[in-house]
Amino acid sequence: MDDGRTAISLLGIPLDLGAGDRGSVMGPAALRIAGIPELLDDLGYRVTDHGDIAPPDPIESGLSPEAAERCKHLGHIAAWTRAAHDGAYEVLRQPGKPIFLGGDHAISMGTVSAVSRHCAEIGKKLAVVWIDAHADYNTPATSLSGNMHGMPLAFLTGEPTLRPLLGERPFVPLSGDNLVLLGLRSIDKEERRRLREANIQCVDMGMIDKFGISNLVEQVLYRIGGQNVHLHVSLDVDSLDPSVAPGVGTTVPGGLSYREAHLMLELLHGSGLVGSLDIVELNPFLDHRGQSARVLAELTGSLFGQTILGTNPL
Repeated sequence: MDDGRTAISLLGIPLDLGAGDRGSVMGPAALRIAGIPELLDDLGYRVTDHGDIAPPDPIESGLSPEAAERCKHLGHIAAWTRAAHDGAYEVLRQPGKPIFLGGDHAISMGTVSAVSRHCAEIGKKLAVVWIDAHADYNTPATSLSGNMHGMPLAFLTGEPTLRPLLGERPFVPLSGDNLVLLGLRSIDKEERRRLREANIQCVDMGMIDKFGISNLVEQVLYRIGGQNVHLHVSLDVDSLDPSVAPGVGTTVPGGLSYREAHLMLELLHGSGLVGSLDIVELNPFLDHRGQSARVLAELTGSLFGQTILGTNPL
């Protein structure tokens, strides 16, 4: 029953085969245990938890033999991409704002493609802020590891060698003009070249050190803002400094501080544009007594209106 509160839907996507280290399959459970549902309820939202997507059986990916040879666990990732897309799309058709609980960053091939499809159907412009230590812009031809959690942005922006992952489902490529990468500090050589050629806005940690997170987020919002915008935030725990959030298999020193991360998400909330969220790469097996899960729960609160002096849900 509609009680007047803004609805939030939770959907767990327990995938860890896209990453090099197993364990993020436990991420959705850890995020729930860390208190995300209760925190959002306290902020005044009406929270519905749709549980976790059941692991699908592997399928034929449809990728070329050359591409398939360079991708690990490809049949599983193809199945998960389609299952995540279908689950996310169903949630998006319901009122409110979805939060997708990962799982490694390969889940975003399914979740963000569903968001893009939904926005196209309802006439909204999709903008994506990708908060990550890595660019995730590799292709099968450029990936050094073959791990598919390093390829979702290439897929989402229309990389043809990866397009078959979604099968016959409608696919609306993400425009590079409406995409911003924040917190970068580990980019492969070929990724760097491809990002430059695509003219995608990238904000690395050196820029954050020099200009400050507040100024840069304001510039990002100016770039992607406007009327009728759905902002999707994809938050990878490795964007944070390992001292803040150690529970990830791809730690890179020199990441966002606790306060920088909170301020960034508070500013994104203040834009009034946030429509959906991915939380990815939490690996409880590598965490320290739940530290990273608790930090991610607190950051989710900031993105949805929690402030030091009170709350401001939109």
